[in-house]
Amino acid sequence: MYICVCNAVRECELRRAAQRSCGNAERVYETLGKRPQCGQCLEEADEIIFEERLCSSQLALAAA
Repeated sequence: MYICVCNAVRECELRRAAQRSCGNAERVYETLGKRPQCGQCLEEADEIIFEERLCSSQLALAAA
């Protein structure tokens, strides 16, 4: 599913980038070599990034 239509950023790409970088959606977009255009995606992107990082941290704690 596309999260950012302006930049053709898919959810799976956003999740992978969230694991490799820190910060909010704008910072994660930079990791992808993109910049928000209209900004309508930023709230949803931030939610997905938060969710991905939460899941990753929970998996790390469970593995420890």
